[in-house]
Amino acid sequence: MTVAEEKSGSLWSTPRARWLITITVVVVLAGAGYGLYWYRVARFIEYTDDAYVSGNVVDITPRSSGTVVAIGANNTQFVKAGDPLVRLDQADAEVTLQKAEANLASTVRQVRNLFATNAELRADVQVYRTALVRAQSDYARRARLARTGAVSGEDLQHARDAVRAARAALTAAEQRLAANRAWVANTTIATNPKVQAAAAAVRAAYLTYARTILPAPVSGFVAKRDVQLGEHVSPGMPLMSIVPLNQVWVDANFKETQLTDMRVGQSVQLTSDLYGSGVVYRGRVIGFGAGTGSAFSLLPPQNATGNWIKIVQRVPVRIAIDPKQLAAHPLQIGLSMRAYVDIRHDKTPRLPEVASTGPEASTDVFTPASARAERAIRRIIAANAAGAPNPGLGPPVSPRAAAPRRAARRSARLVAADRGLY
Repeated sequence: MTVAEEKSGSLWSTPRARWLITITVVVVLAGAGYGLYWYRVARFIEYTDDAYVSGNVVDITPRSSGTVVAIGANNTQFVKAGDPLVRLDQADAEVTLQKAEANLASTVRQVRNLFATNAELRADVQVYRTALVRAQSDYARRARLARTGAVSGEDLQHARDAVRAARAALTAAEQRLAANRAWVANTTIATNPKVQAAAAAVRAAYLTYARTILPAPVSGFVAKRDVQLGEHVSPGMPLMSIVPLNQVWVDANFKETQLTDMRVGQSVQLTSDLYGSGVVYRGRVIGFGAGTGSAFSLLPPQNATGNWIKIVQRVPVRIAIDPKQLAAHPLQIGLSMRAYVDIRHDKTPRLPEVASTGPEASTDVFTPASARAERAIRRIIAANAAGAPNPGLGPPVSPRAAAPRRAARRSARLVAADRGLY
């Protein structure tokens, strides 16, 4: 064995040499493993810890002024949609509602009387028409007798005056009928404009009365309660807020250099400082902010200055969370999150123009008030229109009623040559 071989053998056999070789192998393997991981996974992941839980904060504000007499919930309490939160003094609203209901009842009776008067005026027209026919017949008979000298000229003049008076009375009756028809034409009691206006006043009064109770529009936790008993509140004044924690999302602020391949619909993994890395939320990108955070700040930065320094901007990215995971591990607004976005799928446009197909949020807790108002209006109209005659304008003139008209035309032909009566 040569001297070189002895030295080489002794070098490999020392502990220090073995440790160096082991460390080198480990570093090489770790570098190769990380390189493979980076090539397969890490280069497709965009990460940020500048992410926070966001959600809707529903403010409870009155729509009418009044004094607070009851408060139904306090901060940190959970309320369901429709639960009463604040009640205002109802005395003034109740008086206004009673006046509106009484006015509706009175208006229905007035319109009912208009329909009844319409039938009465039609009968008056028939009476005056019959009187005209009688006067025309008397005049025609006297006109024939006047040719033989059996009737004096004075009697003939009186008969002529009676025809004129009967015609004037008929014209006045027809005008009264036409005026009354104008109030009820093409309507029923319920659809008459007067009744409709009074019903609208009842709706307004009923809604004002119903708005003395402020219900929760959504289910959630009460926050920011500022209202106190006995306080006089005005429309638009914030009283408290409801936060539906089952509808929260994450706003992750990514650097502008990280957005190149980020698209709507990409999957996201999220962890929170509250639960730690043991709880991993699944999410997806649902939208991008229309501008950077600084662009929408209260005092946007002015970059057109001599001491300008470039700063990488951040854009908020909205991320939806799996509702089942959110129910199992609830989050509160403002909590810190970590977001890992998988950017491997980027076939869609970066900022797709997708219009909303329906309301983003809705509530039906205010619908019962309108429904109760409509039921009250129908009840008042039905109670005050009971026994009313047929609300139409009456049937066409029957042949029997038309007979006096034919007689009048015959009499008119007999005296057509007389001194300009026709």
